[in-house]
Amino acid sequence: MPNTPVQARELGPAIAELRQIQAGQAGPQVTGEREVKCQNCGGTTGFSGTLTATRCPYCATPIQRDDVHNAPARLPVDGLLPFHVGEKQARDLVEKWVSGRWFAPSKFRKYRRIGAFSSLYTAYFTYDADTGTWYQGERGEDYQVRTGTDEDGDPIYETRTRWFPVSGEVSNQFADLPVLANENLNRSRIRALEPWPVEEARSYSPEFVAGHLCRTYDNDAEQSLPEARQRMEQAIESTVHAAIGGDRQIVHESNTSWNWLAYKHLLLPIWLLTVVYMDKPYQVYINGLTGEVSGDRPWSKIKIIALIVAVLVAIVALILVYNGLHGHHSATSRTTVPRPPNTAPGHHN
Repeated sequence: MPNTPVQARELGPAIAELRQIQAGQAGPQVTGEREVKCQNCGGTTGFSGTLTATRCPYCATPIQRDDVHNAPARLPVDGLLPFHVGEKQARDLVEKWVSGRWFAPSKFRKYRRIGAFSSLYTAYFTYDADTGTWYQGERGEDYQVRTGTDEDGDPIYETRTRWFPVSGEVSNQFADLPVLANENLNRSRIRALEPWPVEEARSYSPEFVAGHLCRTYDNDAEQSLPEARQRMEQAIESTVHAAIGGDRQIVHESNTSWNWLAYKHLLLPIWLLTVVYMDKPYQVYINGLTGEVSGDRPWSKIKIIALIVAVLVAIVALILVYNGLHGHHSATSRTTVPRPPNTAPGHHN
């Protein structure tokens, strides 16, 4: 199997070529690659060889074989991180996770009969960038001024700031900034599986994906860029503030030049369990490299109510026991005061 580093592609030319192909035709068919689109949730899954899955991995809807078609033109996959967690280990992990959801409905915990469990490569784009940013602003330096004394005669100080005009240029380099390119997945749950060692990705080869499903991207490298760019701009802003220095910073103007912007289309391994309960899909994700588990589950109202009732019964029982013990103690500690001598009724001195 190939183990060569993944090469980044310059974003602008790659997107221009893709858009030209898409404008000229519906999309050339990619030889040997097939995919199926779920009519329920819209998720598109690629596969090689024979489709073995019987349910959609995202919503557990039965797959219609008539929905299988040839894959259209897309940005090619550049690399992937192969699965390290096998099916047996993955099932053990999800079994442990589901068994630990005490307040999940019993039907949910019988996921083997009603769920879809699949090994899935999800689509990511990672971004590299080289930027230069010119800025103009002010640097604030704090100092203390004594303004008087308090009631005890202690000095009172006030913080004031001297401002100095500044300008300059900073540079930032970014490498392998990952962005999930799929919709209809719980992004926060998948983010909990991070970090991904994307720097260890291998060049794509079909033998890596044999026997696994591959989620085709919903947003291409240009459409996924805003999320990465926002994170880059936050880092650039921090760099500018650090360059201005001082105690306080004001940026009046900044201008960033994107000298180099490139991407890699990577596939990252996830084991996905999808269970539909009360017409709503719940998904559990397992990092196919580390075994980290993150997921959602429904809550059983019956079990929660039963717990509340049990707690209330226990509280009432404790109160009754306490009152019983306290009453018994009061009864046993009661004493009789003897009548003083020579004070019997009818007796007079």
